[in-house]
Amino acid sequence: MGLFDSVSNVALSSALDGLALRQRVIADNIANIQTPGYRAQRVAFEDSLATAVRRGSGAVTASVARSLEPTREDGNNVNLDTETVSNVDTQLRYQLATQAASGQFSALRTAMRTS
Repeated sequence: MGLFDSVSNVALSSALDGLALRQRVIADNIANIQTPGYRAQRVAFEDSLATAVRRGSGAVTASVARSLEPTREDGNNVNLDTETVSNVDTQLRYQLATQAASGQFSALRTAMRTS
């Protein structure tokens, strides 16, 4: 296992990939809020990521599935309130993950300077 292949680094990378995908899916959902028949999509990866970390891996790929939420009369089920809350939550999680990754690289730089 290489220096950057630790479970925490791989898990952080998987989390960042999943969160970035979620941001794109939320943007697509909002862009299609008035499209008749459009079904919102949801991104899932947290449960599989937790399982992968427990098993010592951390590598997962996020999955995208159609939302099963009820539709309006036009067949669309995008809810702007839901998308807005999900977007804020996703942005905060992304910031936290990038800060964690930055902290790991900072610690590595410090270790390299002192050795």
